Amino acid sequence: MFSELEPHAERLRGTTLRELFDTDPDRAERLSVSTGDLVLDFSKNLLDDDAVGALVAVARDRGLPERIEAMFTGEHINTTEDRAVLHTALRRPADAPLVVDGQDVTAEVQRVLGRMEAFTRSVRSGERTGATGQRFTTVVNIGIGGSDLGPRMVVRALRRCLDGTLDARFVANVDGADLEAALTGLDAAQTLFVVCSKTFTTAETLANAGAARSWLVERLGEDAVGAHFVAVSTNAEQVREFGIDEDQMFGFWDWVGGRYSLTSAVGLSILLAVGPEQFRELLAGFADMDEHFRTAPLERNLPVLLGLVGVWNRNVLGMDSLAVLPYAQDLELLPAYLQQLDMESNGKRVRLDGTPVDTDTGPIVWGQPGTNGQHAFYQLLHQGTTPVPCDMVAFVAPLSGLEEQHDVLLANCLAQTQALAFGRSAEEVAAAGVDAELVPHRTFPGNRPSNTVLVSALTPRTLGQLVAAYEHKVLTQGVLWGVNSFDQWGVELGKTLATALVRRLHGEDGDAPLDSSTERLLRLYREGRPG
Repeated sequence: MFSELEPHAERLRGTTLRELFDTDPDRAERLSVSTGDLVLDFSKNLLDDDAVGALVAVARDRGLPERIEAMFTGEHINTTEDRAVLHTALRRPADAPLVVDGQDVTAEVQRVLGRMEAFTRSVRSGERTGATGQRFTTVVNIGIGGSDLGPRMVVRALRRCLDGTLDARFVANVDGADLEAALTGLDAAQTLFVVCSKTFTTAETLANAGAARSWLVERLGEDAVGAHFVAVSTNAEQVREFGIDEDQMFGFWDWVGGRYSLTSAVGLSILLAVGPEQFRELLAGFADMDEHFRTAPLERNLPVLLGLVGVWNRNVLGMDSLAVLPYAQDLELLPAYLQQLDMESNGKRVRLDGTPVDTDTGPIVWGQPGTNGQHAFYQLLHQGTTPVPCDMVAFVAPLSGLEEQHDVLLANCLAQTQALAFGRSAEEVAAAGVDAELVPHRTFPGNRPSNTVLVSALTPRTLGQLVAAYEHKVLTQGVLWGVNSFDQWGVELGKTLATALVRRLHGEDGDAPLDSSTERLLRLYREGRPG
């Protein structure tokens, strides 16, 4: 599929990053790009200017510029669901109308955002209270997938922006232990629940919402439900049946995919936690990167280059995973968020036209914060047999008042990229006086690729820029692979089968016989279940 890149792969085969840097002192300057408050240094990847040029040419040949414009203007690029893909409209300036399918999308977005802000101000000020007249002190977000990972990640990342007005907790797993932990120590009279489910039919979310409702009713009575629950949904009928008034329902649109939805009404818990001003700054950061992605030339476009380097590593060098390693404890949930964003978007095996792909698509995305990972899996990164490309995310400004520790943190980040790229040869190890029998054990092959994303400081605006960069990286790669990055049919089969198995557990007959393994495991579960 990428035959255009083969000559460059052949030319660079056997080359090392040491050689590339030794022969090109300006390499890091050229193979870096910046926009807003972000700098991407991709010079520690096994490619050169000609390879980058070839990748840009492939992107142009695959129609990436046209695809970008089609997304921003509301064409139905999600072809399997016949939908526009307009998460970028959620952060579009209020004075920039966008008419799609006969509707002014910008006006609709601003209307919902205005309702969200008015509701938030009434809760944070104490004007809106619970059933007993007490002000809310905690918001509990109940969702799963995109209705949980995005808001949870952002609130954790922006914890230094929290002013103590509202504590935010999150529940996603249908395992009752998750809800129990979130409710521990809470006063029902001061607890507000936000139930996030577009269709209000998501099994895990409704199970948790129902249990939370019972918890509240047991303490405050049935009449309290309307005062303590709001919904982020489009299913007014189901929301009313739950006991939530329609004026406490915040909607969004079918052109917002779950994993792209944190800047929609799904972000209500973010808004409640950090306040309207900080949320507006978050949106502005997203808009910054949207504008850059739409207007910057491909060869200087940060998300595009991030995506193209990933395609090079995945399809030319054959590396099948990506480690996301934020050197910031406040971004500890970023790898999990990007895991869904990337793997649910581009974990596809057929093209837009339904024919099988002829190349590998989305990588396996994983990671955790540095420096923790250095004492866990970096051994494999440096000396294992499977090279893993790494994205290091670091900040210039300290995230705490302990500035000397921040110096140590940043030094570790840069040292790891240096060690991954250049390693340590047997000759260097021997020259350091290491015993001959230990030399092989202390040799580092290097030549392990990495990107470094350096950010000025962790603020709502820079966080928006960072997340949007990865959103647009995903689109870039989806276009090159020819897949639909905006559907997720792969999550449906397991959910359907689980529903049928629940019926069997409740004594109902299934529609079809089960395989012997599943049948036996169900029997063991029934026999061992208490009661």
